[in-house]
Amino acid sequence: MSTIVVEVMPKAELLDPQGKAVAGALARLGKTGFTGVRIGKRFELTVDGEVTDALLGEVTELAGDMFSNSVIEDVVSITVVP
Repeated sequence: MSTIVVEVMPKAELLDPQGKAVAGALARLGKTGFTGVRIGKRFELTVDGEVTDALLGEVTELAGDMFSNSVIEDVVSITVVP
């Protein structure tokens, strides 16, 4: 059994309000070593069998069409975890 992990992040040029809120909270807590926070999404798809190139192609398509909004987000990685 394997897991395919898809990570999606807001586009770098766009404001990330959640990340900005967390960065503000860190500063209020005295955690000053951080220069910024960005918050994204992680999808884990469990596979009952072999992860083939065809399956990865299907996941890549899903990542672009369903898991992310291509106007404001980028799919930053698709990895297989055995």
